[in-house]
Amino acid sequence: MKKQSAKPINEVISPNGTPEEERLFTSLRAKSWQEFLGQDQMKETLRIAIAAAKKRKEAVEHILMYGPPGLGKTTMAHIIGKEMGVNVRVTSGPALERSGDLASILTNLEPHDILFIDEIHRLHKIVEETLYPAMEDYCLDIVIGKGPSARTLRLDLPPFTIIGATTRIGLLSSPMRDRFGVIARLVFYSPDDLQHIISQAAKKLTITIDAQAKQELAKRARGTPRIALRLLKRVRDVAQVEGNGIITPNILDRSLQILEVDNMGLDASDRRLLETLIDKFSGGPIGIETIAAALSEDIGTVEEVLEPYLMQIGFLKRTPRGRIATPQAFQHLKRHLPKNFQQELL
Repeated sequence: MKKQSAKPINEVISPNGTPEEERLFTSLRAKSWQEFLGQDQMKETLRIAIAAAKKRKEAVEHILMYGPPGLGKTTMAHIIGKEMGVNVRVTSGPALERSGDLASILTNLEPHDILFIDEIHRLHKIVEETLYPAMEDYCLDIVIGKGPSARTLRLDLPPFTIIGATTRIGLLSSPMRDRFGVIARLVFYSPDDLQHIISQAAKKLTITIDAQAKQELAKRARGTPRIALRLLKRVRDVAQVEGNGIITPNILDRSLQILEVDNMGLDASDRRLLETLIDKFSGGPIGIETIAAALSEDIGTVEEVLEPYLMQIGFLKRTPRGRIATPQAFQHLKRHLPKNFQQELL
């Protein structure tokens, strides 16, 4: 029987979206370059690629976007489709189980259409190999029959664009990476950009948010628009139930107390990891297996969900000997720093 987590990961802070939340974000999604804030360097690269493709009347080059979840990879794919004036078909790596699934989609594309593949690093090997000639030569090799009588049929495809999105580019094979003409990395957003995103979303949701509350909300959103929008939705609920519908600093504080999100954007699960590391293991170093067992979480959840943000803000450090809580983490949790602890960080 699978071991259950003692305390589930806070879905409000998790950058991965539920179907309900995805519908919300779809309605709040930027529809143009002007609405899409942040990621300026990547937008400039894509603008040039799109403008060149339109001048040549060709399909835009295959594009690979990578970075943490919730930063706008899907939104960017739809904007590219709108700029090119073509359709965008959306699928994901795990959904393409057989090469026939891929062939069905590719043969139904119109010239210059875009196929957006989310989590492309999770493509099955046989599907990935089928995709190679489709990306390079716009053709599809299909094997008909079995044994000595088997033969290969090559189908010509219209020029199209693959836009791949991944949170773990290191899991992509080299042959797959090399077939993308544009590789763009999405980075975390600044608080200023997040404030503009929150303002746009508040207008679409027809709610009023105080400037100070907006600034504080952006600060606690972990540099991720998806988290900012999810928090905004939850804060809006509290404002409508316990206030007059206006998000003020008091309403925001009340909401984030309910959600257990502190002034650094840490939730209960983040703090539980740091408290376990500091209180039970004197700040480390301690192995990932021990931490996962102490938290009653699987190793993948600790490595992929809990640790990245703590390392980003400098509260956690990975070393060859194990994980170590930094002096900033001790200070944030108001714990006394042991003598000679600084030596453990070396």
